[in-house]
Amino acid sequence: MNCHESERQLDAYVDGELTPSESLLLHEHFETCAACSRRLAEREALSRLVRLVPYHTAPARLRARVVATRKRTSWAGTGLLAWAAVLVLAASLGATIMVFTRARSEAKMTTAIAEEVVGGHVRALTAQHLFDVRSTDQHTVKPWFLGKLDFSPPVSDLASIGFPLVGGRIDHVAGKPVAALVYQRRQHPINVFVWPAAAKDAPIAPRSIRGFQVEHWVRDGMTFWAVSDLNQTELTEFVRALGG
Repeated sequence: MNCHESERQLDAYVDGELTPSESLLLHEHFETCAACSRRLAEREALSRLVRLVPYHTAPARLRARVVATRKRTSWAGTGLLAWAAVLVLAASLGATIMVFTRARSEAKMTTAIAEEVVGGHVRALTAQHLFDVRSTDQHTVKPWFLGKLDFSPPVSDLASIGFPLVGGRIDHVAGKPVAALVYQRRQHPINVFVWPAAAKDAPIAPRSIRGFQVEHWVRDGMTFWAVSDLNQTELTEFVRALGG
């Protein structure tokens, strides 16, 4: 399975139209190809948006008029049906354009946020300001945020699997204060940005920005963004341990 074949079968995969063996081959390819995995996540997000387009049942009066018109054989009746078809097609195209526009807008917003969290990670490193509170104790770090944010970020200690908590700070994303939890893997710091999730938030496929690995997930009403210069395999291990 290569990227060309993956892209050709992507829509059928999302719609569940492939055989089990074909789906398994694609799934294995997505596990090893970040670019195709990202395309899959974007296509699944678009599919969810399409399903959100409202469906309206035709009123009984309109149904009766269409049925009556179909029984006529005159050119006038045919013309009316043609106009009805044009109107339905126009409405469908309008809804489709709206969905694609919305999907494109949300994709741009997600990309902008990803750039911001990478920027926050870089600023913290270059300014040597990774911590407002420095501690390996989650019972010290979590209470520190009380009164400083209007939410309480979940704080876990993953020292037992090689990702110790080392502190936290207040950072800003999209002009709003967020929690930044700092973990360590050997000499590699990991910033985890946390804030309350919006209704439209959805996970994205892992991506690389300016040489940093970025992962995003949503859990228990919170949105998480992890950024590090760790390799993708180790960062994914870390994210899974956090529940991503």
